[in-house]
Amino acid sequence: MSDYSKEEKSRLIVEKLNDVFDVRVFKNKDPYRILVRIILSQRTRDENTDRATSNLFSKYKNIYEVVDAPTEDVEELIRCSGFYRVKARRIQEVSRILIDQYDGVVPDNLNELLELPGVGRKTANCVLVYAFDEPAIPVDTHVHRISNRLGLVKTKNPEDTEDELNKFVPDDIKILLNDLMVQFGQNICKPTSPQCEICPLVDLCEKNI
Repeated sequence: MSDYSKEEKSRLIVEKLNDVFDVRVFKNKDPYRILVRIILSQRTRDENTDRATSNLFSKYKNIYEVVDAPTEDVEELIRCSGFYRVKARRIQEVSRILIDQYDGVVPDNLNELLELPGVGRKTANCVLVYAFDEPAIPVDTHVHRISNRLGLVKTKNPEDTEDELNKFVPDDIKILLNDLMVQFGQNICKPTSPQCEICPLVDLCEKNI
């Protein structure tokens, strides 16, 4: 498939995956809720994240209520997300910093987001993408693995993958590429035993797995 440039190949990937998966969107674009949801999503399934987020914001409506809530109550509300004690402390710690330093507003700047405790590049980029519609590529283990399997990059870690993808993936498909690759990695191109027999990208894959 060397006839395609990397930009062309990335567009083909989006086109083919878009026929298989529905792009997920956040109906509520509140940056704070999105940041909290992404913190809750770490090391758990989407359905657990959805339930924990709903539980928390059904009782505590905004950043000021969350930061003043009893930590034990926050823990109980988000228990289904796993690692709930660590996540509860992290959510309240980040909330306090946002209130003290940013007047309760989540910054739309990558460097400022990265200064928040526990917020890495993936989380920061997710906030930029889903809260502010900024063209960024949050690279998790799925995006890193698949980008290498498909021959888009040859990298050793997610940060290098992000840097390389940003060199050729057009801004208008960055958000789509990330979400579709994550779903593809969760359901078809799994870490072990990828389902090549049903893969919509088999004709684009260089099989470096």
